[in-house]
Amino acid sequence: MTRAPLPRAPRPPPRQQRLQEVRAPPPQVRCRDTAVHNTFMWGDMKGVYAVLKDPAMVNALMETVHEEMLWAPEMGMWTLSSKVKQTSALRLAASRGHTGCVEELLFRGAEVNADPGGNTALHDACMGGHAACVQLLLSHGADPDLLAADGSAPLHLCTSAQSLQCAELLIDGGAEVSVRMRESRLTPLHVAARRGLEEHVELFLSHGADVSATNQEGETPLNAACSGAERPSEAGRYLRVIQKLLDAGADPRTAGRKQHTPLHNACANCSPRIVDVLLQHGAKADVANCAGYTPMDCLLQVVEDYLGQQPEAVARSLLNHGAQPVSPKMLKQCVLSPATLEVMLNSYTSIPPCEWMDSLPTEIYEEHRPFFDLARQQSGQPRSLQHLCRCALRLRLGGRCFAAVSELDIPSSVRDYLLLCKDGTLQ
Repeated sequence: MTRAPLPRAPRPPPRQQRLQEVRAPPPQVRCRDTAVHNTFMWGDMKGVYAVLKDPAMVNALMETVHEEMLWAPEMGMWTLSSKVKQTSALRLAASRGHTGCVEELLFRGAEVNADPGGNTALHDACMGGHAACVQLLLSHGADPDLLAADGSAPLHLCTSAQSLQCAELLIDGGAEVSVRMRESRLTPLHVAARRGLEEHVELFLSHGADVSATNQEGETPLNAACSGAERPSEAGRYLRVIQKLLDAGADPRTAGRKQHTPLHNACANCSPRIVDVLLQHGAKADVANCAGYTPMDCLLQVVEDYLGQQPEAVARSLLNHGAQPVSPKMLKQCVLSPATLEVMLNSYTSIPPCEWMDSLPTEIYEEHRPFFDLARQQSGQPRSLQHLCRCALRLRLGGRCFAAVSELDIPSSVRDYLLLCKDGTLQ
């Protein structure tokens, strides 16, 4: 007998493709060589070419070590500790504005959006105001809205007059003009207004920046500008910024979470012209913040610090726009400015007791003896009928006093008298 043949064995399946071997990326090179760092910081192209013979150096981590004294609570003592800060060749070159070096690194494959140490090269270029580097980075794909470790976008870092072109390039490159910082919620307009950057403010407004945007504290760019006007030499620049914000629709009555208005800040900086423009645009002279301080209170707290900035003009503007006369016990805060004291005393129907005069510095008393003697003499005495009529008219007009009196067809001397313009006397 013969056995039937076995069935043919099935065909083996097609040969499976071998899985590609997965290799871990090579570890990133770390460089602590100060000479290499300086090569990129100073834009030494000869040295750059030498360093970049090693392709791994294009994206190497540049590390610097700083020795710092840190408090160790568990030991109860200060200890010397090493702190490592990281950056990159691209960041070093961009921060110093070395365009040729930046271009060479990008050509060799530098990661344009890498952020060792928390910032990208674009952030550093904007901080330095290096427009050519900004343009190079953007043309190689830098993200104009990427937030740094501290939450700031490149537009937030255009904080100098030299950075205007950087801001223009960022906006042309698609940057969001009202981008927010991560925690503080500041916009670029807040930052520019706080620093009094007139052209930056104009640029942002022309591209639709939100003039009513509020930060984490509920403050607008107008409040930021009014708080930044601290130096008399910069008052004109800040005044122009504030005028642009007001023309764009900023509301001078908007207060932050602490109910602090732009007028509070302007009075705390003793800025007469800024106070005037805010009042003319509807700021309220008698509103109190959460601590109970009015703009007049903010002024009186700084009179001694701003004797050369016409604090009497600020006080007069506030009183002419509805501010109430201060408590007599507050008068001692302006004894170093007799002109301010005169405005204050002329806002009362009668001069209150002058106990504050006992603490006058001798040199101030001697310099203004006639005025102080007159104030002491008239303390508690009836004022003239002319003065009482002035007080009655001002009380009747209230917050409309300045506008109404300015429109009256009366001699300028009478107008000045009604508006408490100082003449060195108590009439």
